[in-house]
Amino acid sequence: MKKRLPIGVQTFRKIITDNCCYVDKTALLYQLTQSGNYFFISRPRRFGKSLLISTLASLFAGERELFKGLAIEPLWNWSQSFPVIHISFGGGVVDSRDMLEAILRANLREQAERYSVTLKDDEPASVQFRQLILALQSHFQQQVVLLIDEYDKPILDNLVAGRDEVAVAVRDGLKGFYSVIKDSDQYVRFCLLIGVSKFSKVSLFSGLNNLEDITLTPQYATLCGYTEPELYDVFAEWLEGVDKGMLREWYNGYSFDGERVYNPFDVLLYLKNRQFRAYWFETGSPSFLIRSLLEKQAHLPSLERMFAGEELLSRFDVRTIATEALLFQTGYLTICGKSRLGARIVYELGYPNLEVKMSLSEIMLYELVNKPDAQERCLREVYQALEAADMQALRQVFHAFFASIPHDWYRNNPLARYEGYYCSIVYCYFVALGLDVTAEDTTSQGRIDMTVKLNGRIFIIEFKVVEQEGEGNALAQIKAKGYADKYAGQGEIWLIGANFSSETRNITAFDYQRAEDELSAGRPA
Repeated sequence: MKKRLPIGVQTFRKIITDNCCYVDKTALLYQLTQSGNYFFISRPRRFGKSLLISTLASLFAGERELFKGLAIEPLWNWSQSFPVIHISFGGGVVDSRDMLEAILRANLREQAERYSVTLKDDEPASVQFRQLILALQSHFQQQVVLLIDEYDKPILDNLVAGRDEVAVAVRDGLKGFYSVIKDSDQYVRFCLLIGVSKFSKVSLFSGLNNLEDITLTPQYATLCGYTEPELYDVFAEWLEGVDKGMLREWYNGYSFDGERVYNPFDVLLYLKNRQFRAYWFETGSPSFLIRSLLEKQAHLPSLERMFAGEELLSRFDVRTIATEALLFQTGYLTICGKSRLGARIVYELGYPNLEVKMSLSEIMLYELVNKPDAQERCLREVYQALEAADMQALRQVFHAFFASIPHDWYRNNPLARYEGYYCSIVYCYFVALGLDVTAEDTTSQGRIDMTVKLNGRIFIIEFKVVEQEGEGNALAQIKAKGYADKYAGQGEIWLIGANFSSETRNITAFDYQRAEDELSAGRPA
């Protein structure tokens, strides 16, 4: 029988049984530790970053018993160990520069006490950091290992409305602290900083120019997360009877320019509960992400397919946050493909899986309309209308919903004035239901605004905002361009043309027909 390996995280011990196993990534860790000294990697939250840091801490401390039977055991030099400074910003919220200083000093004091080192209380954290590095190197006559977990959390905690100045102050405080690492180069054996986001070197790491970013390095693409072969091999016993196709659709799909991986947090909770739910999303969505999407008036259907250069994905700062970089680094978009534009690499980004696509759409729908009671009722009625192919009912649901939004909401919400607001809401309804939705669906004659599939039916939808494009006939455009041809023979096809008005704040026309039928029309009074 295959040997089981003890799980490394106490949080997950109870999830599968006391005989848990976990994926052996130590061959990659050996490769990493032998190929350089200073590294940075960003991964979304709940992707095992803290476990990675803890594993490295135990490895450099020479705790061989924890690595029995793992790939690294015969490769590592267990005759030596290194002093490890392990700093984590995972606990609590940093709401000021003074609090940052206090947390840094508390972290350093804890590390110093582990090694019976005394630090000068009246010195700032950056000075104490330098003192600790020198003291450990001198005492052990070994270079020091520096591991910093959630290095960016103090900044991210303040990327909310009205706190930009605090975020800048905290960033500058961290910049001074991290500059100590560069100045201590001769005393450092290995250094890894890990977090959710990648702040630009100019803003945060200007003094640490030897830091190698491995976030999109193919050989380390699977360092966090489970590949499908790893999942099927290690968790084979617990996957009996599981719909693997659904498991893949819900939780796989993350790519960091290499083989796709499953979200480990989702997988472990699914194996415990045996229910497909948005476990990762339910742990919390970054408020600065939602704020940014709203402020930038993001056209939500376009999130299905975005493009970004390598430099853009790596650029992130307090006052200059590109939507593409923000969504990629926080895990809401992932790499779906890449191409070259001359010497430039261009990445195609899209949703990694159904969990993210559904959940982000649902929370954005709430933020766009702020009517949770009407939202839940309409979700149910929209699904019932599509299931019955009742286009009049579908029109009535959306018309009643838009009519129910109070005038004050529009007056206080500039988003309602932009043309993508209405089609974004319709898109969010379909996606939040978990339907098979394709935005900007490419055909040989152009792009369909939206295609929705349910129970063997295909709904082809074209939107027009009359103040922007004139009254027009969206349905006529669908027919003229032969959009239905793409899906010929794949099921019953419905063509829907919807006009919206940003002045009346509602549907002005809703025309529809089955691909083989004569035109039917439904125009609200």
